[in-house]
Amino acid sequence: MVLRGLAMLFERVARSRRADFLSDKRRAQRVGVPVIVVGNLAVGGAGKTPLTIALVHALSSRGFRPGVISRGYGRAGIRPHRVSVDDDAHVAGDEPLLIARRTGVPVAVAAKRIDAARLLLQSDDIDVLIADDGMQHYALARDIEILAVDGRRRFGNGHLLPAGPLREPIERAAACDFIVVNGGRAAPDEVAMQLELMSAVALASDESIPLESFAGRAVHAVAGIAEPDRFFDALRVRGLRIEAHGFSDHHAFTPADLEFGDEFPVLMTEKDAVKCVSFARGHWYAVPVSAQLPDAFFDAVSARLADLKGNT
Repeated sequence: MVLRGLAMLFERVARSRRADFLSDKRRAQRVGVPVIVVGNLAVGGAGKTPLTIALVHALSSRGFRPGVISRGYGRAGIRPHRVSVDDDAHVAGDEPLLIARRTGVPVAVAAKRIDAARLLLQSDDIDVLIADDGMQHYALARDIEILAVDGRRRFGNGHLLPAGPLREPIERAAACDFIVVNGGRAAPDEVAMQLELMSAVALASDESIPLESFAGRAVHAVAGIAEPDRFFDALRVRGLRIEAHGFSDHHAFTPADLEFGDEFPVLMTEKDAVKCVSFARGHWYAVPVSAQLPDAFFDAVSARLADLKGNT
């Protein structure tokens, strides 16, 4: 009963805040280029970062010059920072650093995403910004909203925090331009996305090794993400016999976390690996994922962007 009461209060605040920006009581700020927000309604992982990476690659191949902005959750400091591929994760944040390394496009982080956007636009030739997360950050005006949904959990019990997993009322989904469903079954008006494991990459040498080479061997699997079981299950499907080690999302790894008393291979998510490279051992591997989405989705986003450019 108490949680339901708190959830009602949370919902009232969420509705009021969105209504203020929609009514111009609190004007959202524009930055001069189209902004795409990739976000979610439910707490927990929904595949936003792999989706962002796939979107960057798809738009780049279609002639756009994207940049990525993020809050950089868990990083030290709040000042705007242009992410370098040589950064430490505690400076850039694990997800922005991963995006910068996987895509090579300009990436910036700041406590206020509008500040990250301005930083990039001052120094880089960008014609579209992608905000990795930030669906509820209404101070930054957006032109396209892409909602990422975990196909297994969907919207949980449909209640807002703390009685359920939602940050905003469930009908908020209908206002988004695209709904991308990670795993599970997508509805006819949704976009299906599947995450596919790629070859393992040695942290110490960058050597690429097919996952199949680990099949039938004892392997440690490490995941400090919102849904560790998603990573563990994907490894098992590929025939690996794993000992699973789950950590909290954005966990700040130390060497002691990965000392398991043996020399069996240690496979971890790419998001975790960016925090472990500086003290990597020879038998530690990152396992990147690739987000698979239909070309029709990327074509539709590109067409929307072209329309926006044509109307400016």
